[in-house]
Amino acid sequence: MSSAANPREAVVLDASLDVPEASYEHLTPLSANNIPSRSLSPAMSPPSRGTLLSDTEHTVIDNERVLRGDLQKPSAADFNPGYSKWPVHQMGNAASIGLAGFALSAFLVGLYLAKAGGITVLNVIIAPALFYGGVVQFLAGVLEMIKGNTFAGTAFVSFGAFWLSFGALMVDSFGILAAYGDDTEQYGNALGFFLLGWGIFSFLLLMLVLKSTWPFIGLFVTLTMGFFMLAAGFMTNTFRVIRGGGILILISALFGWYSNFSGVSTRQNTYLVFPTGAVPVSHRKVPIYA
Repeated sequence: MSSAANPREAVVLDASLDVPEASYEHLTPLSANNIPSRSLSPAMSPPSRGTLLSDTEHTVIDNERVLRGDLQKPSAADFNPGYSKWPVHQMGNAASIGLAGFALSAFLVGLYLAKAGGITVLNVIIAPALFYGGVVQFLAGVLEMIKGNTFAGTAFVSFGAFWLSFGALMVDSFGILAAYGDDTEQYGNALGFFLLGWGIFSFLLLMLVLKSTWPFIGLFVTLTMGFFMLAAGFMTNTFRVIRGGGILILISALFGWYSNFSGVSTRQNTYLVFPTGAVPVSHRKVPIYA
């Protein structure tokens, strides 16, 4: 019988051919659970690193393809704007207390700026703004930074410092208001610039939460618009604009409380659990090869 008629010998002869092996060193290594069962088609060239894009089931973090189901989901309650790996340091949800401090302070200041109840003296509002919205929120940001949530750490530390600086404006011992004397126009312009800067910062944070949840987006949309309206109102000394800005800050506080409650409420401790309101995200549906 000839060697061509023996299948075993045919396989040996084929294996002895000097065929260079394809190099796939440029591909991202995957875990054994994620390796597809099929092999590359001979007519299909090895994909470049650029093919490792997200789809409805996968995303790419640190140049590694991972399943979305294995990641921490976007959540306003955790102040987490996107899919991320679970934190290495296990601790309580510091974002929840940070949101509570922000919401209460913004609620009180929003009511004052909206001229609710005819209140003209700000002293009672300054105390929670300094300690709850300022100190507590600042510490919550530090804890979130330790946990690895850079976005929450940046936001809470920054807004904690905002409430501390806002409270300092109203404390006589700092002498900030007294330095302007009777020059109300200069004071209005200076306060407007102060609020304008925070409006820009809030807008930048808004750009980072557009793929997260609707309460998250609502919080930063109303907060950003509120800062801009208040800046314009104080710089032009327009009562209605200032009042409109106060109402927007008030609405932002409600979004903050919503997010805070959704973070601490579970089926085990309450009959009322708020939905997170995840935003639908479009993906480029491209194949991801091993």
